[in-house]
Amino acid sequence: MIPFRSRQAAGRLFSSLLVFLLVLAIAIVCWGLWLNRYIVYTRSGAVLDFGIDLSFPEAKPADPPAPGPTVDIYYNEGDNAITPVTSELKQLTGYHVTEAMLQGDIAAISRQIQLLPSGTPIMLDVKNIRGDFLYNSSQGYQSENVDRDALEAMIATLRSKGYYLIARLPAFRDYRYGLANVNDGLFNLNQMSLWMDADRCYWLNPERDGTLTYLLQIIAEIKNLGFDEVVFYDFRFPDTDKIYFTGDKAAAIENIASVLVKTCATEKFAVSFVSTVANFPLPEGRTRLYFQGIAAADAANLAGQTGVDNPAVKLVFLTDLMDTRFDSYGVLRPLPMEG
Repeated sequence: MIPFRSRQAAGRLFSSLLVFLLVLAIAIVCWGLWLNRYIVYTRSGAVLDFGIDLSFPEAKPADPPAPGPTVDIYYNEGDNAITPVTSELKQLTGYHVTEAMLQGDIAAISRQIQLLPSGTPIMLDVKNIRGDFLYNSSQGYQSENVDRDALEAMIATLRSKGYYLIARLPAFRDYRYGLANVNDGLFNLNQMSLWMDADRCYWLNPERDGTLTYLLQIIAEIKNLGFDEVVFYDFRFPDTDKIYFTGDKAAAIENIASVLVKTCATEKFAVSFVSTVANFPLPEGRTRLYFQGIAAADAANLAGQTGVDNPAVKLVFLTDLMDTRFDSYGVLRPLPMEG
């Protein structure tokens, strides 16, 4: 058994050793921090260099930054902050140039149009349901049946002479875009493949972001070409119960129409729609409602059912009939050609 005095002595020795080790550890840490100022890192490793000048340079004020270019900032507030609509629409009485006509002599079409007074509304087909663009578009397939360069030259000429130019194209019926962007299309009920109509065309889903982006990009091109208005037909769901869609179809059409008008319609550009029904949800703004294949005897009754303000301006009938009962509203007829 270890005597009591021996245990006391051992305890004091152990405590002293602990204090010594703690002081030594603190000294090592401080020494390391002091030496850290003289460590130089090289490719071969770290070395000590006690010749380093550790004095601080004399303080002096920093040079002020060079002034950059000034940028004017404009604030547009109020109800029309996004799409100001100040210029009133006017009643349309003009002509329509179809894709079939554009597959012929575009120079002859241009000459015929220029016989009309400046300011005459002229509607041109610019894309078909197959997804073929009749002008040089970056958005899809280029039609090989139309001289695209000649068409763009005609558009530039008509723009310079002050004609009111309207671009007409399908909205949600597009074979090529549907084929290349399956997720933006309308599917069969089994959700395994895209639904295809009797003309072997796919239809796009109005609720898909890709569909909206596609239409916005086309409108941007239409504006750049110099058109004053774009008109979308097939702006609807297909007439079938064979597609998979769980949302509210009417609300989907109303929403995307409203977004297109609010985003793209300006005081110099209109975004309009061809409809097959009188109760189409025409948004507020610079927009019109077009009808096709309507009998002259039904025009007034249909106009009354739409409930739009200023129907003489906001409603346009596409017809090949010369019946004057259409003339109470906007009317576009096929362009008559020489011979």
